[in-house]
Amino acid sequence: MPAPDQDIMLSPVRSALDVGLEPAFNAIHSLVLLAKTQHISELGGWVEETVLAMSALERQRHRLVMIGFFYAVLPRRSWPSFPDYLAHLVSMPPAKLRDKLLNAYLNLPCLPQVSADMQEMAVDEILASAETFLDFLRQRFSDEYVDPELERHAFAYLVDPPSMHKMITTHLRHVWDSYLAPEWRRVELMLTDAVSAFNQSELQGMDKLQAFQYVTGQTPDQDHWRKTLAKHKRLVFIPSAHVGSYLGRVHFEDTLGIIFGARLPEGTRFEAPDLSRAEILTRLGTLADDTRLRILRLVAEEGEKCSQEIMQRLQLSQSATSRHLSQLSATGYLQARRREGANCYQINGLRIEDTVHALTSYLSPA
Repeated sequence: MPAPDQDIMLSPVRSALDVGLEPAFNAIHSLVLLAKTQHISELGGWVEETVLAMSALERQRHRLVMIGFFYAVLPRRSWPSFPDYLAHLVSMPPAKLRDKLLNAYLNLPCLPQVSADMQEMAVDEILASAETFLDFLRQRFSDEYVDPELERHAFAYLVDPPSMHKMITTHLRHVWDSYLAPEWRRVELMLTDAVSAFNQSELQGMDKLQAFQYVTGQTPDQDHWRKTLAKHKRLVFIPSAHVGSYLGRVHFEDTLGIIFGARLPEGTRFEAPDLSRAEILTRLGTLADDTRLRILRLVAEEGEKCSQEIMQRLQLSQSATSRHLSQLSATGYLQARRREGANCYQINGLRIEDTVHALTSYLSPA
């Protein structure tokens, strides 16, 4: 018989906008949060409880794996589950896992293109010594992102790929079995509800920037995000039970993944009590801090204030001011704009009213 038409088997059509569970990226991001110990009090819940439950040795090794070897453990494509992805890492030849990390350092899209000389550097040259490796990292990243002590520890494994491979896969298996797997079973249905609710919304009728604001509930810097979103053919939103009011970002294939705190779309009739409760906890967690309440009161009473004014009036350090303003903005209680080169903030009364309404609705009888 004649050969079948070439169109008899078509690749699945992928939407340019999507909301998906993405279990492997979800798990890796949650594990990264455990290594960001400076944020655990703001993230609270499972993140804080897990860090406190880990031994000092577990925390030290976890930081090495999730920070020092982040681009070795980061997935390059979608996986149906984290155990499936972990099995893939276990089967990967040790030298290939090491080269995955080094190639990422050379080819990260968010960094300037490497020079021809650096592109031609062999692995032996990059790993000639710990100092050579540190110099290589400093050429690719600014000093604030290079932790010499951590990277020297990483270097000791990079020059011994089998030991690196065993340490990474053994640790990931341990933290999954001991900490993350029970939590994933607890939150998976809630995350699935978030995916279902947004996929029943009018998301496909929006452009990428509108979808970003609709799904995350945040007002982005339009110029920055318009350029960022234009670089990718596909945008997928990944709900997380642990990121709170912050956002995460991952790149894979032709896709930009935005990790957001699991929530329901505004105005939805989709019933998901666990999801509603999680969002209320995130919003109230932002308010459950004396400094953040003082900032809100200052801006509410006196009108728009720039970050420098807030820092001086409340006698805060620059890092503390930045941290608190970021969280208040991410949760929507403050709206930011640029004014004469400075970040300035206004109170978002609608967001405060919406939080009160959400709490009232949750506690009201059906």
